[in-house]
This record gives sequence, structure tokens and C-alpha cells, in this order.
Amino acid sequence: MSTLRTDTDSWDIASSVGATAVMVAAARAAETDRPDALIRDPFAKILVADAGTGAWEYLLDEAFAAKLAEADAEIAALFQHMGNYQAVRTHFFDDYFARAIDAGIRQVVILAAGLDSRAFRLPWPAGTTVFEIDQPKVLEYKAATLARHGVAPAAQRYEIPVDLRQDWPAALRNAGFDPQQPTAWLAEGLLMYLPADAQDRLFNQISELSATGSRVAAETMGVHSAERRERMKSRFDKLAAQFGVQPVDITALTYDDPERADVAVWLAAHGWRSDAVDSQDEMRRLGRFVEIADSDGQSFSTFVTGERL
Repeated sequence: MSTLRTDTDSWDIASSVGATAVMVAAARAAETDRPDALIRDPFAKILVADAGTGAWEYLLDEAFAAKLAEADAEIAALFQHMGNYQAVRTHFFDDYFARAIDAGIRQVVILAAGLDSRAFRLPWPAGTTVFEIDQPKVLEYKAATLARHGVAPAAQRYEIPVDLRQDWPAALRNAGFDPQQPTAWLAEGLLMYLPADAQDRLFNQISELSATGSRVAAETMGVHSAERRERMKSRFDKLAAQFGVQPVDITALTYDDPERADVAVWLAAHGWRSDAVDSQDEMRRLGRFVEIADSDGQSFSTFVTGERL
């Protein structure tokens, strides 16, 4: 269970849950620089450089990676695994949107959009509308940063500056969302930051707004050993002190709730055709799996997709 979260907390791009968006963007930037990159995000490095957090820029530093390997080879392998995971996750959901577009869907909603740059970097067909929902300061930062660098969206893009714990469906409708039109929804990097009951409420709201033929994709995190999480936190704290960085303690922001519903099962029971892909299986399929010591044998997450019946 989270120790830092409250029912009314909020954040900007440099604090709390907002800072995790910088971590994810840094991973996308690092992946983009690889000669064998699974995805290309030309805007990720811009978004990281201007964020002012400092903590995640080391993911782009090859010299830091070498020093980390010398200090703790197992943690270095974990960092490599984490970076590969982000690349594979991004690739999976990019492909999800490509398939939704091929099916004729032209309305997209990205929940907790953070520094997601898909509205700017994916080849959206003419007539596509992308709605992005997140905290006001997070959306403001992204829009202002990309505009300052002359980056324009590749689709009609609308910002919905509202907390997902508030009446976001009303805000979405007021921005022009059409519930009669099939929609492609994305909940990537979101569910772990919601309590179990809030997750159920979110998917109920999505279902109510989804016309037949709509699609949904989500990353759902498993429940992991508290002892292992504490061991890993201690090692990260030691390295943070050694290298003078202060990364966000993600475990303090997430809700590790054993009562959380299995998203694929929930969808199948509520009018959706669903499918689930184990993240480790997807990493292996794409040649990006890294064996980690001190693992509890579980995948970090499952990638779930659904189609509204």
C-alpha cells in the first residue's frame, strides 16, 4: 500500500507520480538512441531535459551505466531490464493503436497521459482526434515544452486537465468526446497508482462511454513480495547515496492491493472481448528479456487489450 498518496494529492512534472513520467520518457529517449530501437520517440529527450528533475537523466548517460555495473552488477542488470521493459511496453501499445486505426477507429483517449508523445509522433490518419487526460500542470508542461521546440501534434489534440478521481467523463464530453463513436482507450502506467476500487470505477466509466467496437488497452501490475521490494529499495538507496542522485521511490506511490481485479477477467465479465499478454513473454518475443537475480519469478505486469461487444 502506498505511504505517500492521499485521496486529494496532486503533482506537477517534478514531483510524486508526475516525476515517474520523466523516468518513462528518459527510457524512451534512451531506446530511441539505440541502433536496434524498437520504438522512435524524437521528443522524449526534449521533455526530459526541460523537466528539471535531474534524477532520470542518468538513464541517458552511458558512463553512468558503466559505473553502475562496477558498483552493483545485479542492479545494473535490473536497470537494463527496466529500460527494455519500457521499450517493449511502448512498442506493444503503439501496435495496439496501429491496429485500432486499421479497424477504422478515429477517436482516442489517453488516460493519465503524462509525457506520452503519441499524439505528436504516431502517423495518425486525417480526422483522428486524441484526448489526453492528466493533472493540469503535467499537461501544461508538455504542451509548452513541445511548442517551444516547434513540435505540433499529428492529430487533432485536446487536453483534459482533470484528476481521474474527479468527474473526468463530464470533462471529456465537454471537450467534444462522442460516446456514440468507437474509441481506442489507453491506460498505460496508470493502474498501479490507483486503489482497487478506483480501478473498478475507472473501467466502469470507460465501459459506459464506449460504443460497440471500441477498444481498450491497459498495463496491469502484479502483486509482488514485500520482502523483495524492501531489499531492492535498500540497494537503490545505497546506490543513490553513492552516486548523488535522488530517484523517486515508486513503491511509495503505488497501491499493491491483493484485492485488485484481474483486468482481463473484469473486462470479459462486463461486455468486452479481452486478451492478456505476459510482459516477460513479450520481452522474450522481442529479444529484450534480461534475467534478474533476486527475482520472485513473476512478471512485472500484464498487457491487456479488449474490444467492446
